Amino acid sequence: MGGWAIAVHGGAGVDPNLPAHRQEQAKQLLTRCLQLGVSALNSNLPAIDVVELVVRELETDPLFNSGRGSALTEKGTVEMEASIMDGTKRRCGAVSGVTTVKNPISLARLVMDKSPHSYLAFSGAEEFARQQGVETVDNEYFITPENVGMLKLAKEANAILFDYRIPSAGNETCGAGVESPLQMNGLPISIYAPETVGCVVVDGQGRCAAGTSTGGLMNKMTGRIGDSPLIGAGTYAGEVCGVSCTGEGEAIIRGTLAREVAAVMEYRGLKLQEAVDFVIKERLDEGMAGLIAVSKSGEVAYGFNCNGMFRGCATQDGFMEVGIWE
Repeated sequence: MGGWAIAVHGGAGVDPNLPAHRQEQAKQLLTRCLQLGVSALNSNLPAIDVVELVVRELETDPLFNSGRGSALTEKGTVEMEASIMDGTKRRCGAVSGVTTVKNPISLARLVMDKSPHSYLAFSGAEEFARQQGVETVDNEYFITPENVGMLKLAKEANAILFDYRIPSAGNETCGAGVESPLQMNGLPISIYAPETVGCVVVDGQGRCAAGTSTGGLMNKMTGRIGDSPLIGAGTYAGEVCGVSCTGEGEAIIRGTLAREVAAVMEYRGLKLQEAVDFVIKERLDEGMAGLIAVSKSGEVAYGFNCNGMFRGCATQDGFMEVGIWE
């Protein structure tokens, strides 16, 4: 056994012009989450519990796009989604279209533990949350002034906001009548928006777990479901590894990205970092994304094909790293 390991992310694709103080805030939050996870692992908390604990912390802080601070739909509301997976028996839970649940990751955990199902969405997920007595708040709680401003900009640019395709010089405006070189579904893409959060953990017993939570895309159509709650796409954990993805959801779904990391380890015998590199290079087609992963032997790895990913990792032998860029 290589001991425990943990990795966290706060989204792939970062505006190269992100102000230094925002970079510092992000690093502080990632560091705090890692320290929380490390102390839980040192107390022998199982991997699945550590994942839930850390993702809850990320959801509660409005800095990244999950829980409070989630991206807004075209209607100015918040529709959150999350999934969690316990690699030991490949048990999982997921939720989508959640509008009042303070911590969607904990609702996903309850779907796994307390329901006969793997995935609940929209009114059914909300009803289950009330039955389980989880903490709920008004949709207003999740909405930040920053995101209201970003939604306004998105609507002016008639764009669904992505955060890792920054217009090249001369095309920064992407406003009405300006042809942006960067498109998603035929719409121009502009401006920085924070992304999904996730956590992967292998505990001292070699048990892997993974969790991912997001508000989705700024100005997304209501009812849109991304990769984060989809097991095998945004989240996967099995015997060999745990994986959480972030980035262009539609591309991650097409590439079954998280499961693919486990698959090339299982069927081709690749080591964790080799598997991550292979998947980022060969399975994203034109898409932009990143992922974090741990293996049952205590390795930790990450990869991304965009200009940055908010990330951090720590291992039992005392290694800790937090970064944004290459």
